[in-house]
Amino acid sequence: MPHHHPVSGREETADQRADRRWADLVQEMRVALTGVQILFGFLLTVVFTPRFPQLSTTDRNIYVVTVLLGSASTGALIGPVAFHRLVSGRRIKPQAVLWASRLTVVGLILLLCTLTSALLLILRVAMHDALAPLLVAAVLVWYLVCWFALPLWARTRYTESDPPSADNDTD
Repeated sequence: MPHHHPVSGREETADQRADRRWADLVQEMRVALTGVQILFGFLLTVVFTPRFPQLSTTDRNIYVVTVLLGSASTGALIGPVAFHRLVSGRRIKPQAVLWASRLTVVGLILLLCTLTSALLLILRVAMHDALAPLLVAAVLVWYLVCWFALPLWARTRYTESDPPSADNDTD
């Protein structure tokens, strides 16, 4: 009776793996970009509202920081598209996927900062009391749990004994 060895991982070439990882990354970027585009579009209109001139200097500063963070997040999350387009056909897709993945993580961190800053501004204007920063801190903790703590816990809990390497950075 022949002995069958369990197959670990996928049987794919480096090019197939890079193609699959790129497709996965593009789907992830679509979700993140939709969120940042909606938020950024809203933020751009705030300055033109009649109430904007009535904001305190602190609230206007928070607004400016929020818009800058949203812009930076947009740049980082769109960056992988430009990266891929500029290196396309150069046979460096595995490296392109690695850098695009890094840009996406930076974009997500900037998006987290944008969302937190926007929430702080909104709650400061809506509530005018000391509860706003506490609520923002609670939501920030929630973001950190959902976006980082749970995935890192699952990665540690369910990853086999092979040490993570830069090569499997995007799985």
